Amino acid sequence: MKIKYEFATETVEIEVTDDWGAIVVDLDRQDYNTDHKETRRHCSLEAYNLDDGLLPSDENVEQRILQAERDGQLYDALAHLNADQQELVRAIFFKGMSVSEYGKRHGISQPAASQRKIAVLKKLKNFLC
Repeated sequence: MKIKYEFATETVEIEVTDDWGAIVVDLDRQDYNTDHKETRRHCSLEAYNLDDGLLPSDENVEQRILQAERDGQLYDALAHLNADQQELVRAIFFKGMSVSEYGKRHGISQPAASQRKIAVLKKLKNFLC
């Protein structure tokens, strides 16, 4: 059996036994089929979560919804604070400023800043519970 290979500059023909020829033809057919496989309308069963019938996701939707609800409650509670208290929460909890640093910036002692923080947390706790 003759096998023909076409290159950019030349064509080569090789004589092989029928067994090897069948193998080469089969490999060429597999390469052709792989290159021309239709994938638009097909989906692997591995993409489905067969237990729940839903598509799997790395994201925990329930946790995300609960977190969004908690965030909404927190922002509602923050809206009940006065401007100074909101600024304290923003500085200490969102910007990562220390209590002593907050006290220095506002001209109060560290214990006074700590007491303000405790008072704000109690107020937030009342709104959240």
